[in-house]
Amino acid sequence: MRGLKAPPRSSPYSFQGLGEEGLRILATAREETGLPVVTEAIDAESVDLVERYADAIQIGARNMQNFSLLKRAGRAKKPVLLKRGLAATLEEFLMSAEYVLSEGNYDVILCERGVRTFSDFSRNTLDLAVVPAVKQISHLPILVDPSHGTGRRDKVAPMSRGAAAVGADGVIVEVHHDPDRALSDGPQSITPDAFGALVRELRQITQVLGK
Repeated sequence: MRGLKAPPRSSPYSFQGLGEEGLRILATAREETGLPVVTEAIDAESVDLVERYADAIQIGARNMQNFSLLKRAGRAKKPVLLKRGLAATLEEFLMSAEYVLSEGNYDVILCERGVRTFSDFSRNTLDLAVVPAVKQISHLPILVDPSHGTGRRDKVAPMSRGAAAVGADGVIVEVHHDPDRALSDGPQSITPDAFGALVRELRQITQVLGK
């Protein structure tokens, strides 16, 4: 279960999240549903707060090379979900993970969420080729985020299927009961019914692959 949206946002006028109140809401939701919570820490100081409420700490794409934040996350007692930067090479991505690992936290999960290219039909270009590349040279698990990777609702399902086919360990998908009225990320959010159908499709693909 993802956190309630928090900074950094592309626009200072976008919804900036609920802060600690949002974290308390997520903790309550976890108690009622049993779902673990991952939410973003935006600086070294906020790691304490996220660590207190969440089950995993997310380092967002814009902070992938925030080395003081990475070191602090490396001293945390919670798993770290590290998103690939907007223009990061594979080596830079893995070296950022090493900053966390070098501080003693070995529970690091990578996440491909798209890189900036000349594409004009999606927000970013989702680099599915990075998944087998990571598998070849690293022991770390890697997720794919087709929601942020494309920014478009109609592309979430096909790119999720592609992620499963190339061996991703999971996907992160934005879900909202009324995407057109969502405070953030509505254009890339799918409905619960669409999410249920997608999960069934992904299970079929992973079964074929023996996963």
